[in-house]
Amino acid sequence: MVRRYTWRDEQWEKIANLLPGRADTVGVTATNNRLFVEAVLSRHRAGIPWRDGPERFGAFRDIHTRHTRWSQRGIWNRVFERLAEDLDNESARIDATIVRAHQHSAGANARLRRRKPSGAATAG
Repeated sequence: MVRRYTWRDEQWEKIANLLPGRADTVGVTATNNRLFVEAVLSRHRAGIPWRDGPERFGAFRDIHTRHTRWSQRGIWNRVFERLAEDLDNESARIDATIVRAHQHSAGANARLRRRKPSGAATAG
């Protein structure tokens, strides 16, 4: 069974060597980088707070702390740059901030812009 926010093996292989804490590097070996990356993806894709992530990912404070450290060290930037090198448009999206519409599509109308005097203004 493939979980909703898990990576396929070929996706994981593209970034696995960019991540800290590998057994072949100096320093502390990380506990399951793949599970951690999936926890971050799950959180961002679902738009949930850190504390509402699935329990299978572990303590939300640990995930948040590790995410912050990776952000400060530029690890996420390297990951995104690597994934963007061979973008296959599998998940291309349109950013709504760049989509423009004609003013009348939002209901703008010359008749609506003219203000009618209120009853109080005409009574006085």
